[in-house]
Amino acid sequence: MLRLICIKLPQQLKHKASSLTHGHFFSTSSVKPVAELPNSKDPQSLTVSFLQNSCGLSLESAISASQKLNIENLKNPNSVLDLLRTHGLTQTHIRKLISSRPRLLLADLDNILKPNLELFESLGISSTSLAKMLSIANNPRVLESDAYTVVEFFRAHGFRDEQISTLTVKRPLLYLFNAHKILKPKLDFFKSLGFSDLEIAKLLSTQPSILARSLEKHIIPCVQELRQSLGTDENVLKAIKAGYGLIQANVEKVLKPNLSMLISHGVPHSLALKQLFLRSMSKTLWERKVEAYKSFGLSKDEIYLAFKRQPLFMAISEKKIKKSMGFFVNKLKIKPSLISKHPILIQFSLEKRIIPRCSVLQLLISKRLIKEDTRIFHVIRMSENKFVEKFVSKYQNEVPDVVRVHQGKIEFQGFPIDLKQWCVGPPLKPRFLSLSLSLARLKGHSYNIPKHCVPVTSG
Repeated sequence: MLRLICIKLPQQLKHKASSLTHGHFFSTSSVKPVAELPNSKDPQSLTVSFLQNSCGLSLESAISASQKLNIENLKNPNSVLDLLRTHGLTQTHIRKLISSRPRLLLADLDNILKPNLELFESLGISSTSLAKMLSIANNPRVLESDAYTVVEFFRAHGFRDEQISTLTVKRPLLYLFNAHKILKPKLDFFKSLGFSDLEIAKLLSTQPSILARSLEKHIIPCVQELRQSLGTDENVLKAIKAGYGLIQANVEKVLKPNLSMLISHGVPHSLALKQLFLRSMSKTLWERKVEAYKSFGLSKDEIYLAFKRQPLFMAISEKKIKKSMGFFVNKLKIKPSLISKHPILIQFSLEKRIIPRCSVLQLLISKRLIKEDTRIFHVIRMSENKFVEKFVSKYQNEVPDVVRVHQGKIEFQGFPIDLKQWCVGPPLKPRFLSLSLSLARLKGHSYNIPKHCVPVTSG
């Protein structure tokens, strides 16, 4: 019977073998140290039992993991588990960790595992974040890396410990790279562009996945394309600083087509990069967002007009589009065409800004403290300090609930009047085309906004 669990079981036998887990031999009701395991001369069956009882692995996972281990090679198999528990890992974390990296049980406890765990904690990584990080597939290998060398490398290049901590949690597998052969050339390249050590540390701690990109195949081609479009390294530097995500854009499929599309329609290079930063998206994603807006009654022309007025109108997630448009159209009964004339409204947070402000207006109107023709779009765009001063602080003595309403503690019930009668104020001027429109008017020409602005990119 013991030999059966040491080989890969046929499918028809797995069900019968799994029933053994309910017996005493494979009981997982409690964690047992190795000393309490059944007396057996079969090392692999002992390993399977240990992986089940002490690490919480299923029978199938334990059998698979046992192929890479021999419990007789472990001086104290529970010592690694005790160390992990000491650093905040729960039995669930340990099960995931050992399932993905069973050979971790063979790692050098005193010279590798313990120093690495203590190093990560010294960076300010909480036990919760550490446990979550290590329980993800492949990440346990970080515990066996030369973490000290990598940390010292980043410190020597101007990274603060909190930046290294952020980088570690976001991209732990960077610890598996050779710091001087893989990471240093990338830092040197950014320095050659004109980034200071502090700016490089900020860039890479914010977007550590850049360090996982190929210097020759991705980073350099991306910068070359930016240089070709923007003319100088100074402009490239400004563009990357405006949006770090720019350096990760796919050059051929996303970056070049989107830049060409914007520039071909008269958008200045600097504005194209600053507004889009190249918040690039595939044609498929673009079309899904167009369909999301159309589902609330907007025409394609209105959508493209809104994009021209405020390019970030199309940078919003599909989920947020549906949620915000649903509130404006269904809850506030505002015509979709008005939203296209005020596209910046979609960018604001529904929960933190729009709903609380509408709730305040609802309360004040019901108390007849403000007029019903208050321009709602103007109120939503107003700065927070100005809104609080004009609509909250001014009335909090007379209507104490106005503070709670502004804090979102009272649910918005809708307005007592039809918003179609409200004065919404003039639409925002297009950010990109205001200068072009002015010049066109001076020359006596009309300016036709292109109807088809979809980026020519692959899905």
